[in-house]
Amino acid sequence: MVSRMFRIETEVDRQRRDLLRSRLRDTNTEASPVLRELRGTQLDREVPLQLWALDESGELAAGLDAHTWGRWLHVNLLWVDARHRGTGLGSQLLTAAERTAREERDCVNSRVWTWDFQAPDFDRKYGYEVVCAIPDYPAGITEYTLTKRIG
Repeated sequence: MVSRMFRIETEVDRQRRDLLRSRLRDTNTEASPVLRELRGTQLDREVPLQLWALDESGELAAGLDAHTWGRWLHVNLLWVDARHRGTGLGSQLLTAAERTAREERDCVNSRVWTWDFQAPDFDRKYGYEVVCAIPDYPAGITEYTLTKRIG
């Protein structure tokens, strides 16, 4: 038996993080025929998708930040200013993002995440189903991941 010594470091290191990400990607690609087929194709690119709603004075009233990858729309952020909530603005942004992802990027599924005090009921209203709930993330809050078929 060979005994090895390792030094564990806790410093933040972007170069090592990028190397780690690259090596994990290579390992995952080698292990998965699905990922091997996806790599190097148009579907393997993360393409940003952002929508902005500006009020009459040009101020940000609402916004949606997302990206598409692997025929999925990934909604990262959706926010509507309190003055404009209940006007349908959030619905317009979400449906526009889904339409763009479906019609221009060939996406067939969408995913969102939210906390229990934010918008799980909003997402359910638009056909999203909870696939994951993480209680106490952070303590006292439940995080939800929801998905929907859009194509």
